[in-house]
Amino acid sequence: MEESTGYESYGRFAGIYERLMADVPYDEWAKRITELLGEAGIGKCLCADLACGTGSITRRLAAGGFDMIGIDLSDEMLQVAREKGPGEILYIRQDIREFELYGTVGAIVCACDSINYILDPSGVEQVFRLVNNYLDPGGMLVLDFHTPYYFSEVLSGDTISDVDDDVALIWENEELDDGVHASCLTVFERQENGSYSRFDEEHLQRGYSMEEMLRFAENAGLRDVHFYDGYSAGAAGADSERIVMTARENGKQKACTGFER
Repeated sequence: MEESTGYESYGRFAGIYERLMADVPYDEWAKRITELLGEAGIGKCLCADLACGTGSITRRLAAGGFDMIGIDLSDEMLQVAREKGPGEILYIRQDIREFELYGTVGAIVCACDSINYILDPSGVEQVFRLVNNYLDPGGMLVLDFHTPYYFSEVLSGDTISDVDDDVALIWENEELDDGVHASCLTVFERQENGSYSRFDEEHLQRGYSMEEMLRFAENAGLRDVHFYDGYSAGAAGADSERIVMTARENGKQKACTGFER
């Protein structure tokens, strides 16, 4: 039995997810991911996108020359991703806490605070162990996450609404016990006959600090961990809301034909 998380909730919501996320600067994020990999000496390579959702980052990295594998637990999100193409992207339905690849990859990314949907800290560490296992020698993880500061000081108690011609969203936020944050989503979707249908979803996330993420990464064997204030080049701080983390594989012997560190 899998742990219940908001990550598993993207069902009917998958059909309108990208419309409601239209303001997310995916182009900027993909560019920064490519820059971080390039700065680490990692060029265009085979790359896995964990919790890829509808493939917004996956497609952009593929367009930039990476050979992409997209992994997500939601059949509905993956169906949207496949429909958007391109066909050469391999999409796989897997829980990122148990993901398996056929071999190693040069880079692994996990964007859009997807790691926050893992509520058990031991689950995050398990993801990092798998990352270290499936990265090429010296390969890199690029991941973003929301912090406890963001959930408790910015989002908690806030109600957000978003309305366009066909869809209306009400997003209510509250803090639960033990650091878990609940986002209660109510969506009204216009039907062909002009009426509106309603559906509700609850998404649960946990904020993680830099100290926690560093500990998880080091326990998993990753090395050379760095934290940035979002997708900028600035260092992360106590009031960072989204943090981008990079870490390098550690432990494998470098092949003679591998890239230089």
